[in-house]
Amino acid sequence: MSKLTNECIRVASRPSGIPAAEHFRRTSEAVPELGPGKILVQNQWLSIEPAMRGWLADANNYASVPVGDVMRSLCVGTVVDSAADGYNKGDRLMGWFGWQHYAVITPDAIVQNISTTDLEPSLYLGVLGLNGVTAATALDKLGQPQAGETVVVSTAAGGVGSCVGQLAKALGCRTVGLTSTPEKAEACKTQFGYDHVINYKTDDIAAALKDACPDGVHVYFDNTSGRISDAVMPQLAIGARVVICGTASISSWDPAPMGPRIERILLTRRARMQGFIQFDHMDTYPSYVRQLEDMVRTGKLHHREHITDGLDTAMGAIQELYQGQNLGKRLVRL
Repeated sequence: MSKLTNECIRVASRPSGIPAAEHFRRTSEAVPELGPGKILVQNQWLSIEPAMRGWLADANNYASVPVGDVMRSLCVGTVVDSAADGYNKGDRLMGWFGWQHYAVITPDAIVQNISTTDLEPSLYLGVLGLNGVTAATALDKLGQPQAGETVVVSTAAGGVGSCVGQLAKALGCRTVGLTSTPEKAEACKTQFGYDHVINYKTDDIAAALKDACPDGVHVYFDNTSGRISDAVMPQLAIGARVVICGTASISSWDPAPMGPRIERILLTRRARMQGFIQFDHMDTYPSYVRQLEDMVRTGKLHHREHITDGLDTAMGAIQELYQGQNLGKRLVRL
C-alpha cells in the first residue's frame, strides 16, 4: 500500500506532578509496512484517563509509559489493512492504539471488536469501556452493595463515578455523590440519579455527610483520596467496604502526604479497604460490557461525554481533567 505519514504524541519528559502539555511532543513519521500478523488501524477516538497521571509520573507504575514512547491510550479505530487472521479491512476495534492517527498493532493490543455494535463507538471508551467496566467490576466484586445500603461516591459526575452511582441505585441503594461545581451537582441529581449531592468545594463535607448518611456509609467508592476521603472515613458504618479506585486529589506522592490515621476507624467499624486495578480483572471484562450495553439500550444507564477535536488537544487534556474542567468522559476526536 502507499506510504502513509503518522502524527503521534510522544512522552517528552516525566512529570513530577500532573502531566501538562509541555511533557509531550508531537512527531511526524512514516507508518511502517505491515509484517505478518500485524494490523494497521486508523484512530477516530482517543481516551483520556485519570490513571494516565500515574502511568507517566512513576517509572515503576503498573502501566508506566517510557519517555520517548507514543502515549499509551485506549482508542477506537478502523482497520485500514490487515495481515492478521480474523481481522479485515473496515473492522472497528477498541484497544491500546495510543495517541496517534495510525497504529500498527498485533491482536493482543485489541480489547474489543465493536464492528457489529448498534451503539455509538465512542461509548466503548467510556460508559461501555474502561470507565464503565471499572465501575461495574469494582462495585460488584469489592463494594458488594446490598439493597437499602448507603453508597458514597467521590468524583460523582466523572466517567467512573457517574456509572457507580447509577449502578448502585439500580441495586436499590441510597446514593450520595461528592462533586465540585453547581453544574456537576445538577448533573448528578437530574441525569445520574443521586439521592443526595455534596459540593466538596463549598459545603462542610463532614456535616453534610452526617445529614445525608444517618445510618453511616456502607460502601465508599473512593476516586480522590485526600481531604474528601478524610471526611468520609469517620462516617463508615459497621462492616463498611471502601473501594480505592483513584487518588485524583493528590498531585504528588513524593513525599507522601500525611493525613489522619484511619486504622482505628477500620478496626472499630470492622471495615474493609481494598485497592482496585481493572487490569487485574480483564477475564470478566466482556461480561460486564454486555450488562452495561443492555442498560444503555434500555435507558437505565446515562452518560455524558466531553469531546475536543484534534490530536494536539490531547496534550493538555490530563491536566484539564485534574483541574475539573470536564463534565463526563473526556475524549479526543480525530
